Amino acid sequence: MKDLQKSLERTGSNPIVARDTKYYLENIGKVKTVDEFVGNHRLYSYAMKASGLEDMIYAKAFMKKVLNEGIDNNESFANRLSDKRYKEFATVFNFARYGELATTFTAAKQGTVDNYIRQSLEKNAGEDDQGVRLALYFARKASEIKNPFDILADPALLQVVQTALGIPKEASLGSIDAQAAMIKHRLDIETLKDPKQVDRFLKRFTILWDAQNNAATSPVLTLFTGASPSSGLGAELLVSLQNIKRGGI
Repeated sequence: MKDLQKSLERTGSNPIVARDTKYYLENIGKVKTVDEFVGNHRLYSYAMKASGLEDMIYAKAFMKKVLNEGIDNNESFANRLSDKRYKEFATVFNFARYGELATTFTAAKQGTVDNYIRQSLEKNAGEDDQGVRLALYFARKASEIKNPFDILADPALLQVVQTALGIPKEASLGSIDAQAAMIKHRLDIETLKDPKQVDRFLKRFTILWDAQNNAATSPVLTLFTGASPSSGLGAELLVSLQNIKRGGI
C-alpha cells in the first residue's frame, strides 16, 4: 500500500484540499450544537463529503434529524435508515450523546480529515477511470464487510465482487438469498480483513475490469502492491481471462 499512501499524501497537499482541511481543523472544535454545525456550510459540507454524503448536503432538515436523534435509541432516525452512512455520520458527530463536546473527539477531527482526503482521491481517480474509484472504495470498505448481504446492499461493492468473481450482472435478478449464497460460496469474507488478501482480490478485479472495458493499462495496480498485470497470476485467474477473450463472462 506504499503507493496508495503516497497518492493520499499528494491529494492532501493539493492547495484546495489543504486550504479546506486547515479551515476545518481550526474551526470544527468550536461548533457546539447541531444548528451551528449545519449552519456553517463550509464545515458541514466538508464533513458530508468526508462521509460520502456529498449528494445530500442540500438536505439540511433531513441531516438535522439524523444528528438530533443520534444512535442510542434503536428507533432513532439514523438507525431506521437502510443506508449505514447516516448512522456512521451520527456516530462521528454524536451531538445527541455528547452535546457540545461532540466535535472535540478524534473521529470528528483527524478521522474526518483522513476520510475527506480518501474521498477526494477516489473522486479524482474516478474521473479518469471508474475501475480505479471502485477499487479504492472497496479497499476502504473491505474490513467492514461482515457477510454477503453487506455486499449486496452496496452497489459499488457488489460491482467489484461480481467482476472479480465472474458473476454475471443478471444474477442480480435472482432472490437475495440466492445471490448471498453464491457470494458466500465463491468468496471467503474473512480474508477481507487481511490487507494483503484485499490487494490480491483487487488485483484480480482490476485485470478483469480492464479486460472487460478494453483498457490498455491498469492504473489501480500501481496503487496496490505496485505489481504488473502479468505477475503472479493463478490458474483460476488465467482461466477467467481466457473466458473473457471467448466472451464467456
